[in-house]
This record gives sequence, structure tokens and C-alpha cells, in this order.
Amino acid sequence: MSLLQEEQLVDPLAHGAQLHLGALQVAIIIPCHNEETTIAAVVKGFSKHLPDARIYVCDNNSVDGTKTLAREAGAIVVSESLQGKGHVVRRMFADVGADIYVLVDGDDTYDPAAAPVMIEMLVHDRLDMVTGARGPVMQTAYRPGHRLGNALLTGLVTLIFGNRVSDVLSGYRVFSRRFVKSLPALATGFETETEFTVHALELHMPIAELPTRYYERPQGSVSKLRTISDGLRILRMTTMLVKEQHPVYFFGFFGSLFLLSALVLGIPLILEFMHTGLVPRFPTAILATGLVLLSFLSFACGVILDSVARGRKEMKRLAYLAVPALPHEW
Repeated sequence: MSLLQEEQLVDPLAHGAQLHLGALQVAIIIPCHNEETTIAAVVKGFSKHLPDARIYVCDNNSVDGTKTLAREAGAIVVSESLQGKGHVVRRMFADVGADIYVLVDGDDTYDPAAAPVMIEMLVHDRLDMVTGARGPVMQTAYRPGHRLGNALLTGLVTLIFGNRVSDVLSGYRVFSRRFVKSLPALATGFETETEFTVHALELHMPIAELPTRYYERPQGSVSKLRTISDGLRILRMTTMLVKEQHPVYFFGFFGSLFLLSALVLGIPLILEFMHTGLVPRFPTAILATGLVLLSFLSFACGVILDSVARGRKEMKRLAYLAVPALPHEW
């Protein structure tokens, strides 16, 4: 990592005095699966920088000492039997009541000193989500496969939902109560980060990013993210979100593909018919006709489902507005 890149990362000490939350309740949620090597350090780090916050460690079927070490470090330990980060997030967002939520992985790769700055941004700028955009301190902290996958997915999401994010898959986020209580939370695994981003972009929520340091996992700690399989799940989740939120784009793409294929097959037949008055290849003509019908059917589905998606979006917006906003002053 270059010196210039590291200087661009947040320096929490440069943001002034210690954060004072007043009457606002902060909940720190840490999903964990077999993180006995790192969990105590994570809990103590966030306790140091946010001493008034309640720290919840949600254990996801760990078979090591994660729960014991988290409890000894001062965290409130709960369990979720359904395997997957998305299940943990759904459970904790439903059960935990707070004004501000900090979500962070339990692998000790994120900088806890950035949390007060992110919370300060959320409150003073009246935001609903602040993402810790990862800036690796060491190249080995962010594997090339993960870096490439994140770049491709971020490009896809920004192309369809708007260019307001640079790190779709960051596991370090600060949310308002409005965001948490209006999120459908349908994801089951690591694709939950994509769901956060799309939810915010779809409803045009006020959001921001803060460049934060991203560290290599400590020795003995093993990543739970599987580059290929989890990458495919994230891509599938993104595709489904496009289908649900922007069906015109989804079905319009397939409709255009069908129509283009029909034109490629049918134009030579039409030209030959105009020249000779004969249709020499009936199977090709039938296929081209079928593709045209499929094309118009796909376009029709997109238009109809777009109206349905708009109604669902209005309901989500009403659910979002039903939750009181944070007070302007602390």
C-alpha cells in the first residue's frame, strides 16, 4: 500500500474530542463463528472506543471457545442456530433495540477507533448508513480474488442502483434505527452486505462512506468467506434484487436478447422471401417467430412487474418513515 493511500485513510485522533452520545443508545453487533482467536480483542477494542455502548456477540454454532471468551471480555452473548451471517443479522436487528447500530465482523480486521467518527457522521449529517470503506494496511489483508470480486460487484450495483458506494461488501457499518427496522433482511449468508447497500440506494436514503484501515487476520484466524461459492451466492442475490427492484431492466435485458436473436435468424429469411417469394427454412422461421413472441412477452412482464415493484417500494418507504428519526442535537 502506498504512503498516499494510507494517508487517505481515517485518522480517528484527527477528529477532535471524544464522542459524547448523551441519551442515544448504541448497540454493537458482532456476528461470530469460531473466532476464539480474535473475539476478545474485538470486544475490548470497541469497549475502549465506545465505553457506553452495549456489545452483542451473536454466536453462530461455534465449536471453540468463542462464547466463553466473548462473555469474559464483557460482551452480551446470544446464539443463532441457523447457519449464516444473514440469519445472525436478521435475528439481531429484530431483537436488539437501540438508536444507533454498529455492525462489525469478529475477525479483528476492522479498526474500532473509526467507530466514533462513523457515529459522529451518522448523527450530525442525519444519515441512515455509514460504511467503513476498506483500505488495506497490508496487501495480504485483502486477497486479490476478494478485491476483484468486490470491484466487479460494486460496479454492477452502482450501474443499476446508483453510483454512491465504493465498497459494497464491507462488513463494517453504522446504521440508524430507521434503517435497521425497515430492512426486510432476507439474505442468509455473506450476501447480506449487498442487501444493505441496495436497500439504502433503492429508497434514496442519506448515506456516506469513511475510508478505514483494514488489517490482515491475526495468525491462527481463518476466513469464513469462500471466494467462489460465496461470490456466486452474492452475484445470485444481486441478480434477484435487480429482478425484484428493477424488473424493467431484468426482463428488458432478456427481451432485447430474444429480439436480437430473432432478427439475426429472421432478417435473412425476410430478404429471401422478398426476393423469391419463398420461405426455404420453416424451422428457422418458426424459431424466429417464437423468439419475437418471447421478446414481447418479456417486455410486457417487465412493465407489469415494474408497477408491482413501485408499490412495494412505496410500502418500504412508509415503513421507513414510520420509525422516528434521530434527534438533530445530541
